[in-house]
Amino acid sequence: MSRTPAEIRMTRIGALSRLPAFFALEHKRAVVAGGSPAATWKAELLSAAGARVEVFAAAPGEEMLALAAAPPRGAVIVHERAWDAGDCNGAAIAVADCADDNEAAAFAAAARAAGVPVNVIDRPAFCDFSFGAIVNRSPLVIGISTDGASPVFGQAIRAKIEALIPKGFARWAEAARAWRPRVQALSLPFRGRRNFWERFTERAVEAPDAVPTAADLDELLAPAPAQHAGSVVLVGAGPGDPELLTLRAVRALQSADVILFDDLVAPDILDFARREAKKMLVGKTGHAPSCKQDDINALMIALAKAGRRVMRLKGGDPMIFGRADEEIAACRAAGIAVEVVPGITTAQGAASRLLVSLTRRGQARRVQYLTGHAAGNGRDGKLPADIDWASVADPAVTTVVYMPTKTLPELVAKAVQSGLDPATPAVAVERATRADERVIATTIAELPARLAAEAPSGPVVVMIGRALAQYVETVTRQNDAAAAVSAARRL
Repeated sequence: MSRTPAEIRMTRIGALSRLPAFFALEHKRAVVAGGSPAATWKAELLSAAGARVEVFAAAPGEEMLALAAAPPRGAVIVHERAWDAGDCNGAAIAVADCADDNEAAAFAAAARAAGVPVNVIDRPAFCDFSFGAIVNRSPLVIGISTDGASPVFGQAIRAKIEALIPKGFARWAEAARAWRPRVQALSLPFRGRRNFWERFTERAVEAPDAVPTAADLDELLAPAPAQHAGSVVLVGAGPGDPELLTLRAVRALQSADVILFDDLVAPDILDFARREAKKMLVGKTGHAPSCKQDDINALMIALAKAGRRVMRLKGGDPMIFGRADEEIAACRAAGIAVEVVPGITTAQGAASRLLVSLTRRGQARRVQYLTGHAAGNGRDGKLPADIDWASVADPAVTTVVYMPTKTLPELVAKAVQSGLDPATPAVAVERATRADERVIATTIAELPARLAAEAPSGPVVVMIGRALAQYVETVTRQNDAAAAVSAARRL
């Protein structure tokens, strides 16, 4: 059975509780009603954004007066009186710290009558917008909103992002703003502009604490080394959990023009790709309709020759049962530049979730990977004929079987005939590392029947060996205890 490569239309963006937007407030008038510490903080934010802030407060606090004396950017002018509805006229934004809902409703109505977006502090029912938590690497600014559900949670996320974003990025973001007019004046084609900003980003990431200079700009504007019309990169998407993507894989996703991906790639992975990239399903799954490898190779080469950056996205690691050698050979034969970005293979992902070392000291001295069905264009889906059964039966080996679902009964029968102990611990993991992961832990003799009864629909990996003994014993005890409780309740 075969099918042809097909472009996939990605789903629309999910529902947003808030639309993230950034106000341009430089030299614009902002109104703040109230002189409390909370109002002072909002006035400080507005001043930092360049607004001319007018504060209306009958009794402004010391913090507000100190802010007016030394604002971070835009002037802060304090009017020592209560606010009036007319104060909102001509403002770009209005904020208030109100004593009660009646005052909040009145202020919101006055602001809206003047056509001004309004925020009433800690009273979301009267707000047109919220501030959220801020990571400041201006002009790189990151806003975080929980839609008022948990400001503390938002602050915790901000702290995480603060730790990840170097402070030096502020200088690089400022350089990007200063250099953009010169880049635009060159009238480069889309690919040329994108190449410049990709090289700019690579340099910023590599040296975030460096001070960008005119020499950096000249070097980045210099013509890139001559390359082929297009290129191909084989990327490992990992076993499914998007957080297991490597940084290099994420960068490749964000720079690809076309992504050719398999059925085994978790949909969430594609969310990291840039929206303009074309996503094409070239599904290859065992024992199901699949695109022919020759068709995939031809499409990949044709796109690269047309000048596209082509990503061949594969589940797990492309160099483990991913046909990478055939695709690399096709690229080389066509004179197309090709590289590989490794990924976490399914065995590693599954073992990490089980908290099992596949080379547990004293129980396993090596790990081997097997495929559960024969390869080749004429494959019939049967067990490979060249398996070293003595190595599978070796009690000091952990064996990992990829694509095992259809051939596992035959594999187990032959391994037991070759000396594998039927009581050897074994685990089957479906959709490893994903939210809907399922695990079967038992003996190798019982595993084929258990797996058939579960009828898995997702990718499965089977692990066999003494290194799994403690995990299987623990799961068995838990299942026995649960069964005993269930039986007692029925009585």
